[in-house]
Amino acid sequence: MFTHNLDPILFDLGFFSIRWYSLAYIFGILFGWLYGRVIISRKFNTHGNKLELNLFDDFISYLIISIIIGGRLGYVLFYNFGYYLENPIDIFKIWQGGMSFHGALLGIIIGTYSFSKKNNINIFLLLDLVACVSPIGIFLGRIANFINGELVGKATDVYWGVIFPRIDNFVRHPSQLYEAFLEGLILFLILNYVLFKKNYSVGNCSSIFLIFYGVFRIFSEFFREPDVQIGYIFGLLSMGMLLSVIMLCAGLILYLKKND
Repeated sequence: MFTHNLDPILFDLGFFSIRWYSLAYIFGILFGWLYGRVIISRKFNTHGNKLELNLFDDFISYLIISIIIGGRLGYVLFYNFGYYLENPIDIFKIWQGGMSFHGALLGIIIGTYSFSKKNNINIFLLLDLVACVSPIGIFLGRIANFINGELVGKATDVYWGVIFPRIDNFVRHPSQLYEAFLEGLILFLILNYVLFKKNYSVGNCSSIFLIFYGVFRIFSEFFREPDVQIGYIFGLLSMGMLLSVIMLCAGLILYLKKND
């Protein structure tokens, strides 16, 4: 059993502070960008699936904007619409927290579509690349969630349970770490195994990402407390589960269509 006493702030200068969550975003994008360049050099530098490194560097700026706008609007629309409808100015207060993975995903798809059309690139080539590097950011983000003591798990009696004193004194599942392991590490290994297979087909990594993230997120949600302001939909599904079911179905449809 572990009592959570981690500080969300790495260091505070009074007028300026560095938070672990901010670093997760920064390093997630940085490591994803660097590894993406490795993938391009090793996999997408052939005549059949050619992608220029300078175009990928330009693409990163699209991704950053898409993640921030999509993640924020997704949280507003999916998780706390009533509050932000009454307090619209708070939508812009990103430093107060509130980002949605599924919203960021939609933002990435829209941003990628725009970039691919502008530069005449196969959209699935870019989405496959994003899918293979995204687990890096997801892993760091879930670790940051754990450090912040947010998105806590349900009460349990397992010996590896964690007490989050800022929440209550119950022993809880470290659901953030479950998600870091499944949606981060395991998903990364699966996608990169698929990508570097000899019979890799463009679009497969995109669909497999949707399928396995959906499965892993649905599983993890069974150990995670639902959002207080929403609770369970139909008395059964958390919002994360519902969005992940939709994501899973979209992935299956895409995979069957691409491999028909």
